[in-house]
Amino acid sequence: MSGNNGNKLMQRISYACGTFGHDIFYMMVSTYFIMFITSNLFNTEDQSHNEYMIGIIMTVILVIRVAELFIDPFIGNTIDKTNTRWGRFKPWVIVGGFVAALSLAILFTDLGGLTTSNPLLYLIIFAILYLVMDIFYSAKDVAIWSMVPAMSFDSKEREITATFARIGSVFGAQLVTVMVIPIVLFFSKDANGGVGDANGWLAFALIGGGVSLLGAVILGLGTKEQASALRENKKETTFKEVFSILGKNDQLMWIAITFLIFCFGQDLVNSFQMYYFAYILGDSTYLSFLGIINVIIGLLAVALFPVLTTKFKRRNLFFYSIVIMIIALIIYAFAGTNSVLVLIAAGLFNLPQPLVFLVVLMTITDTVEYGQLKIGHRDESLILSIRPLVNKLSGAVTSAIVGFTAVWVGMSGKATADSITDSNKMMFELIMFAVPIVFMLIATLLYKTKVTLTEEKHAEIVKELERTWKDISK
Repeated sequence: MSGNNGNKLMQRISYACGTFGHDIFYMMVSTYFIMFITSNLFNTEDQSHNEYMIGIIMTVILVIRVAELFIDPFIGNTIDKTNTRWGRFKPWVIVGGFVAALSLAILFTDLGGLTTSNPLLYLIIFAILYLVMDIFYSAKDVAIWSMVPAMSFDSKEREITATFARIGSVFGAQLVTVMVIPIVLFFSKDANGGVGDANGWLAFALIGGGVSLLGAVILGLGTKEQASALRENKKETTFKEVFSILGKNDQLMWIAITFLIFCFGQDLVNSFQMYYFAYILGDSTYLSFLGIINVIIGLLAVALFPVLTTKFKRRNLFFYSIVIMIIALIIYAFAGTNSVLVLIAAGLFNLPQPLVFLVVLMTITDTVEYGQLKIGHRDESLILSIRPLVNKLSGAVTSAIVGFTAVWVGMSGKATADSITDSNKMMFELIMFAVPIVFMLIATLLYKTKVTLTEEKHAEIVKELERTWKDISK
């Protein structure tokens, strides 16, 4: 028995190593790539040209991410049909991790000076590279999180596995926040007002991508899927059926819409934070202090997740988390240049984020069995592809908003805190704080009225599947 527990522990640790590296990559793409674009990618003497090119890049990213709304479900469907000696998911994790890391490292350059010598060619290559990076990142993302329902059918066991995974991802994501400025500035020849130069950002991309790939390899070597009759389909979902299968799973759709609106608010604040520290607070090095704070409170919050769900249940935990985040934003909005108050507010805003993620992930995971009973066949990766799809769509929309806002209020190129006018600072803070609060209130209303799949209902569904699955799947 102790041997089994030891194997299970090693599997959870290996899984957490994979999510650790994966969220390092996610933070690089979703939060800091946009800072590289606005501060370093276009630095000609013609500021209007620089801003125009930044706008084009933001539009390209947004279009690609929106187009992937129609690609990601097919990626999930393809993973569901994968059958190799290494399992269904691990090949996608490792290969996807390698291609995505390589592509992102190239994107953190000006492609040998093409941004100035041939801007049109640069934009074409950029779009191709970004699409390749995004597709292989998606395959890796879907495969990693699809392993949760493949490891266990029990909701509590899934919560424990997901807790380990989220501990890894929180540590990875916040380690990026701690290390981004020190790494970028260490390798930069020009501090550039605290946001570094192209050399520093390339070093950041290479280091982060390398760690992400290492985590994928550890996950591949140390995890194993659970074999079960409930995971066997008599009939595969065809490409033609992909969207109809998703549409019939009403609980999946409602939790996805809720999470998307929530992410609009959360991602706006997270993406704006480096700008706030550099151009409002006037000292980007404080971002590393925030990263340290977020590591501590994030790991604490995730470690307590199984206890909190037992005490409060997932629904209440979701509501309490939103309340804390809104209070944090109100404090943040009035913090101004008070660095202590800024750090307190930013840390408080981050505290419930991993809890909301886990509530949503567990609910989406449970919709695998909900859809299995309702529709008549099981689609693990297809259903789990919805969560990363939501994150990417939100990241694309919010990155576009951040990019255009940065140009609008003068936070691009060689800008400094002293060069931003008071009116522009006020407009920036309105978008950073007021808009996210509205999104979070809408998400709360949707969750309260439309999401009804609880832990108790899921347990009943699993019992019914155990009794009837052989007959349903014939």
